[in-house]
Amino acid sequence: KIKKQKQEVPILYIEADEDHVPLQIGKRDISKIIYVHEGRKAVSKGRNKLLNVRYFTDAQQNSEELWLDVANYLDDAYNIETIKKVYISGDGASWIKEGLNWIENSVFVLDKFHLAKYIRTATAHMDYTRAPLWHYITQGMKQATIDLFDVIIAGTEDQPKRDTVRDAKRYILNNWEAIQRQKDPDYIGC
Repeated sequence: KIKKQKQEVPILYIEADEDHVPLQIGKRDISKIIYVHEGRKAVSKGRNKLLNVRYFTDAQQNSEELWLDVANYLDDAYNIETIKKVYISGDGASWIKEGLNWIENSVFVLDKFHLAKYIRTATAHMDYTRAPLWHYITQGMKQATIDLFDVIIAGTEDQPKRDTVRDAKRYILNNWEAIQRQKDPDYIGC
């Protein structure tokens, strides 16, 4: 239940993803999941608990309805004027970024899991490029990242693998600012 008195917090975190859900008829479906929380606290070594977490899902895949539910919850549960920033984290899917249109003072942050996935995919055939690529990206060295991607592409003989590296380059560069926001002092990760 929503507390009677609206909470006053300066920062909120929203994480969004999709999950494969087994159905009783033997098939699987994909369900969109969003959860809102106020941060986390350590409960034991390597384990955290989300603070004041609220989960949202929509098996019908209607993104607008889902984000409307989240926006209404925020309006009911929080004094919106006190929220300075809302971090929306996820893989960069358009339905996740759609939340930026619904949630005031929100910014998108690409989660590290998906960043790591694309870096691994791009460098799987050239392991020695993985560490420098991570370094360039985490240090915000965009031109060095582009140059290294170009070297990887030029050194890749297999056309399908070259296409995979190009896709990884496009994904990372299209999400560059969202990756750099991982370093914001208030961002706690996903």
